[in-house]
Amino acid sequence: MANKQRGFVDIDLDRPRKLRYTLNALAEIEDKLGVTVTKLSEVTLGIKSIRTFLWAGLIHEDANLNEKDVGSWVDFDNIEYVQAKIAEAFETATRKND
Repeated sequence: MANKQRGFVDIDLDRPRKLRYTLNALAEIEDKLGVTVTKLSEVTLGIKSIRTFLWAGLIHEDANLNEKDVGSWVDFDNIEYVQAKIAEAFETATRKND
């Protein structure tokens, strides 16, 4: 079960993992995509962007992960699932506590 209070969202890839968008992950996304997090809603996300989001959300588990390794876990059979999990984790991370 994901711990949404801490920003973790369960995702099944090569094995069960947990997505989490920390400040470090968001900084990596900004660096890789060349756009600030506040402007992400204005960007059309392509395949490379999805891979970057997935990778950045997993680096808290293993700093040695690279985007190509992460990309090998996604194909046309699970890309919609992965996108949904990224959106869930990103929304969880950026939602203000009520």
